[in-house]
Amino acid sequence: MSRVSVPCHVKGTVALQVGDVRTSQGRPGVLVIDVTFPSVAPFELQEITFKNYYTAFLSIRVRQHTTMHTSSKWVTCLRDYCLMPDPHSEEGAQDYVSLFKHQMLCDMAKVLELRLILRQPSPLWLSFTVEELQIYQQGPKSPSKTFPKWLSHPVSCEPPAPLLEGLPDPSSVSSEVQQMWALTEMIRANHTSTRIGRFDVSDPFPLLGLHRPE
Repeated sequence: MSRVSVPCHVKGTVALQVGDVRTSQGRPGVLVIDVTFPSVAPFELQEITFKNYYTAFLSIRVRQHTTMHTSSKWVTCLRDYCLMPDPHSEEGAQDYVSLFKHQMLCDMAKVLELRLILRQPSPLWLSFTVEELQIYQQGPKSPSKTFPKWLSHPVSCEPPAPLLEGLPDPSSVSSEVQQMWALTEMIRANHTSTRIGRFDVSDPFPLLGLHRPE
């Protein structure tokens, strides 16, 4: 599926002052990054990519366009997504991350604005953020291919044209092959009977209901 990058404006990081975790240096443990799309109409978000920088957990909220009679609304589409399995170690601290719309908790249609909420509960890291943020929407669908008419409307089966002249009739060949097979089996049984000394069949044709060829 194709994707198209959406031009966006990433605002400066804002530190939350309520409910955050502070380090010994007084740095907050929760940051907020707002992303706006000033030159784009409401769109369906397909994918978010970024490089993590010591962020342990990520939540995402989106502001979506609604009907003309109601104001836009904020909804949480991702809550405490783990970017570092252990906030006290560096595992995942600087990984590239891709988040797709099927991982979100809500419909990602008609997006107007994006808010990233970054959380780092460990006091080991003095700073954390996300870098190289990219937003994508679904690209144009590829044109449908038109199949030939003979694929959608198969021609009815017709009997094949006769093969080269002079070849035997298939039905008669089948009958003669069956007779030869029966004759072969009868001769094999006759030889076996002769070896064990029980009886001998000198002429197998009458037993098969056949006439000996002249």
